[in-house]
Amino acid sequence: MPRLWISLRLLLPAVWIGLIVGLSFIETPLKFLAPGITTPLGLGIGRLVFISLSIAGWIILVALTLIGQARPRETKSGWLLIGAMWLIMAVESFLIRPALAARSDVVIAGGDPGESWLHYGYIAAELLLLAVLVWYVAHASRSIRIGQPAA
Repeated sequence: MPRLWISLRLLLPAVWIGLIVGLSFIETPLKFLAPGITTPLGLGIGRLVFISLSIAGWIILVALTLIGQARPRETKSGWLLIGAMWLIMAVESFLIRPALAARSDVVIAGGDPGESWLHYGYIAAELLLLAVLVWYVAHASRSIRIGQPAA
């Protein structure tokens, strides 16, 4: 069973990385280039995509947290990285995304919400989350090489 938990500590964040890259950085900008896509329609689709991405991220994060309790238990450095993931996800989900949803509501209703830093803040948070996930995957891969948790 320990090999399963160690493998999941590598696999789950790798899947999450793929979701973020595919949806946040590839699908989102390309969607607005598709023929017939208006800004309100693109924002509506984007809202659904980002809600789904967030749900998937929270599920993976809860799973990683629970798997960290399995033997071999997660190391202190692994827990710090998981804690950073919780913090970034909380900022995205409870601060940035609701403010972006309010702005998109204005655009969908035909208004102009004006300039905002929120998109850049969200992109920065996603890039930071990606960096932490890559760091965590590197941390987890050391466990697989030697068959024990990374120090």
